[in-house]
Amino acid sequence: MKLLSLPSDTSIPFMRYRVAAVGTSLVLCVVSIVLFLVVGMNYGIDFRGGTMVELRFEEPVNIGQLRSDVGDLNLGDVQIVEFGDPTDVMIRIEEQPGGEAAQQRGIILLRDLFGEMADFRRVEVVGPRVSGELARAGAIAVIVSLLAIMAYIWLRFEWHFAVGAVLTTLHDVILTIGLFSATQIEFNLTSIAAVLTIVGYSLNDTVVVYDRVRENLRRYKRMTMPHLLDLSINQMLSRTLMTSITTLLALIALFIFGGEVIRSFTFAMIWGIVVGTFSSIFIAAPLLITLGLRPGRVSASDKDDAGSGGGETETQPA
Repeated sequence: MKLLSLPSDTSIPFMRYRVAAVGTSLVLCVVSIVLFLVVGMNYGIDFRGGTMVELRFEEPVNIGQLRSDVGDLNLGDVQIVEFGDPTDVMIRIEEQPGGEAAQQRGIILLRDLFGEMADFRRVEVVGPRVSGELARAGAIAVIVSLLAIMAYIWLRFEWHFAVGAVLTTLHDVILTIGLFSATQIEFNLTSIAAVLTIVGYSLNDTVVVYDRVRENLRRYKRMTMPHLLDLSINQMLSRTLMTSITTLLALIALFIFGGEVIRSFTFAMIWGIVVGTFSSIFIAAPLLITLGLRPGRVSASDKDDAGSGGGETETQPA
């Protein structure tokens, strides 16, 4: 039984709006970069250093009173949030001046404050050296993934597709970083995992469209490039939207009911799915025109794959 049916024979002129779409994306990318440089991001303990304590109380607690009690300990910037059950609380304490001994002192003060009222389920202490290494490792992971993407697609497709896929993926990453800067949602290691997942998702969407473009380049050798791209996108539109919608439904449920621990991850993923779907249509395809790809340009390996379809020269889709 079909729960949701999307039209598979659309003829939307996407390329008619490519100048407006690309222009808007460029403006948003510039704004994102400015926000990152000027405002910065709300880095979590993973990158700033500090202490995270996960507590379970015997009874539901008053968060306001809890903040007041912990604030009296003079531990600096302290964040207290509920997650999961009403009895579960997470306390984040900024890095204490004085080295590891000072970090341990903060934990001891918390244990003295709560005594037997709460079970200390998890305690994590991240020093400045470790946080710096985590930040560098995260940045290297994103850069290496983009380079690997370019190398693979360059070998599998034309160079136009490789450059277009990397620029499209970079576009999605920049807008995601800009969103974190604008909203000041905590950016931590799970956020890095979300960015890498967005890279994979965006690449998958882009390659699906590019693969159909490559097939149509062999089939419609006299068709203008904008018309060919419109045809390719419309042919894959149902698949793209179905994948995005089903993924979003799961992520929205996780965002609402998953709790504070994975909120930054699901938040980034929801934004990444929306931006990735947009970019695979309005950024990846127009980039092929900008990079000078034309119908009839097929590499030797593609000609071997083309088979009998390579000889068709229709100027318009059937």
